[in-house]
Amino acid sequence: MRHEGGNAELSAAIQAGRWREVQGLSPRDIALCTLAEKLSAKPTEMTPDDWQPLRDLGFDDQACLEVAHIVGIFNYFTRLADGFGLRPDDAVW
Repeated sequence: MRHEGGNAELSAAIQAGRWREVQGLSPRDIALCTLAEKLSAKPTEMTPDDWQPLRDLGFDDQACLEVAHIVGIFNYFTRLADGFGLRPDDAVW
């Protein structure tokens, strides 16, 4: 999988649903992955406590909203592509 300047191991692990197995993740990475996972899978179960780890890292309301937008956009794009049977070009993989 191609990534743009990010952590290739983390990218692959997220795709495989095993991001928790990646060693040495920062508290920020863990908080973002945890939140994105729940917001994607169980959005109706989100509570203020789910956002607290980001707030503890200095994320304000605007930053939390941006995180939610990014998670939502990626979920939208994935569902749209899956619905149309689209697959990435070989260059992406």
